Amino acid sequence: MKNQLKFLLICAGAVLVFSGCQKKAPEAAAGGMQGFPVQTISVTNQTVPLSSEYVATVKSRRSATLQPQVSGRLTGISAHSGEAVKAGQLLMEIDPSVEQSAVASAKATERQKKAFYDYNVAQFGRQEKLFEAGIISRDVFEQAKQSLDNTKSDYESAVEMRKTDEAQLAYYKIRAPFDGIVGDVPVHVGDYASPSTVLTTVDENKDLEAYIYLPTERAGEAKLGMEVELVDTNNNLIEKTKIDFLSPQVDSQLQGVLAKAPLHTTLEKVRTAQLIKARVIWRTANLPTVPVLAIVRQGAQSFVFEAVQAHGMTVAHQVSVQLGDVAGDQYPVVSGLQPGDKVIVSGTQFLVDGMPVMPLPPQAH
Repeated sequence: MKNQLKFLLICAGAVLVFSGCQKKAPEAAAGGMQGFPVQTISVTNQTVPLSSEYVATVKSRRSATLQPQVSGRLTGISAHSGEAVKAGQLLMEIDPSVEQSAVASAKATERQKKAFYDYNVAQFGRQEKLFEAGIISRDVFEQAKQSLDNTKSDYESAVEMRKTDEAQLAYYKIRAPFDGIVGDVPVHVGDYASPSTVLTTVDENKDLEAYIYLPTERAGEAKLGMEVELVDTNNNLIEKTKIDFLSPQVDSQLQGVLAKAPLHTTLEKVRTAQLIKARVIWRTANLPTVPVLAIVRQGAQSFVFEAVQAHGMTVAHQVSVQLGDVAGDQYPVVSGLQPGDKVIVSGTQFLVDGMPVMPLPPQAH
């Protein structure tokens, strides 16, 4: 009896499963092939900047490379890299012993010439009185005057020589030419320095500029007043500025045209010789835009998937697009799309050209 009851229950379950399958099959058949669910947006036009990004170098409008005007051993270095210094502050000193001897000798010569000159001044005074009294001849008087003039010239020459040597002695002390920040100090105490030796640099902590080299093929589009966005290596905006200088010549080494844009920040944010990015905005245009998520890249080519109708169903159609520079989370589309096109923005990594899709209702915001 138990075995019969068990058999009847199994049969009843099989009938129920069979009847369920019989009910669902017509619904699936009636619905046809199910598409892959996707989110879409309708393409619209926006006013967007058309720009190009280049590497720019930060430079100070007032920057000095310090090289000695004399030769000798460095006996003192009081400056340190990155230090803020004042105009006239002592940075380094070259052994002045030889020049100090020259100054001492020049001073001794000056005193000697001064003694001769003072003696001849007194002599000429006496000769002048004797000449006026008729005691000496005019020739003797003229000789006394000539001797006075010669010793005066010798004395004046000695004074100028002493001043020159003292000025030369000042060159043995290297001082800051203006308020600024000390750059790298590649020399050490005891090094021999000559006029060709770079001791350090001093950059003023203001009036910075971004040096941007534009490719020659686009130089004709560049204009004074053109907007530039300066950003750091993390794409953080440093400053919006404008081109205020365009070189009339092409740089022979870089094969580019130099453009300069003022940078009003300080060396606390950027430093001289730092490399940053410069987005040169050539113009603005009213173009279709799509979200970054809609872009699919294959090598150097960019694509989007449109949701289009084909054979009575919605399918994903792969379209090649030419993009401008990204602005926020949107790409301007230079060519390939028109306003009103339905672009797929989700699941693009799973799509292939011609694949059936099922656009979902727009999400509420």
